[in-house]
Amino acid sequence: MGTERICVETSVAAPVEEVWRAYTTPEDIMHWNSASDDWHCPAATVDLREGGAFSSRMEAKDGSMGFDFAGTYTKIVEYKRIDYAFGDRTATVEFDPDADAVVVRVTFDAETEYPLEQQRDGWQAILDNFARHVGARQAKQNIA
Repeated sequence: MGTERICVETSVAAPVEEVWRAYTTPEDIMHWNSASDDWHCPAATVDLREGGAFSSRMEAKDGSMGFDFAGTYTKIVEYKRIDYAFGDRTATVEFDPDADAVVVRVTFDAETEYPLEQQRDGWQAILDNFARHVGARQAKQNIA
């Protein structure tokens, strides 16, 4: 039996270069990489190259729990695709621009500890935070 894959996506109204930068820059990642308001990402590192490592520290704001979401990039196609491995699982992030937005699609191997729906909801919430983060920055740039 193969590992089940889960897919989540969002649409971001920004140029693909901005979307890519926000997805791959530690300072940005720390702003958007949490699934709920009671969690945050106080640290992130990115070595954006094939074979490069990444890590995002995920912590409950009350300090009760935390973990490092970490892995290795296995394929990078600038402005198009990021593949990575984390533990014995893999994920693919696709950046698909159209006329006025970029669809960001993340497909990942499910794990067996939590229900599929809970995993999908968590990853979707993080992606929704990402879209809000980039959208807010775009709005500020458009005002300036």
